[in-house]
Amino acid sequence: MKLMNRFAVAMLALGLMVGSAVTRAAAAEETDKTPPSYDMKAQSLLDLQDLQKKLTDLAGAIPADKLTWRPAPGVRSIAEVYLHIAGANYMIPAMLGVTPPADFKKDGFEKSTTDKAKIIEQLYQSFAFALSAVGKMTNADFAKPEKKLGPDANDGDIVYLLVTHAHEHLGQSIAYARMVGVVAPWTAAAEKKNPQQPKE
Repeated sequence: MKLMNRFAVAMLALGLMVGSAVTRAAAAEETDKTPPSYDMKAQSLLDLQDLQKKLTDLAGAIPADKLTWRPAPGVRSIAEVYLHIAGANYMIPAMLGVTPPADFKKDGFEKSTTDKAKIIEQLYQSFAFALSAVGKMTNADFAKPEKKLGPDANDGDIVYLLVTHAHEHLGQSIAYARMVGVVAPWTAAAEKKNPQQPKE
């Protein structure tokens, strides 16, 4: 009888342990689907707006005859970098299921023009497109799985890629501008106010 009681207690304990583990696993899975508590959408939009202004202002400051400058043969020119950014602003949101404009042609886009006004317009419009795509998302959408990109990937990763890609090439564009004697407009304004501050 005592042996049966011990067996029953052991089985009950085992059942409670298994049940607890299942509950914890279900809770963890549910947590993974919970939208982030902070506002990723708002921050992403602020970043994209800042990038749109800085890159269009910087492109506007580059003399038209310097847009074809490149640091070495086979490396993107200044114009090609700007068009590369614009192209990515169309293609990365496409990974979210947003259709790029009908007149955007991916093939050859980076070399499609060296006209300064057209390059600035492409930069501006491509950021407007990206801002619209992110603006239509909710914070919950940022947690939406994108299994085609990897087992743990989600739509937030795509937005992160969009922002970091533009930031990477903003840094490159600032360096290229310095190489052709142009100081980024926001840096020039800051230097005028405080000549002693470190230069960008």
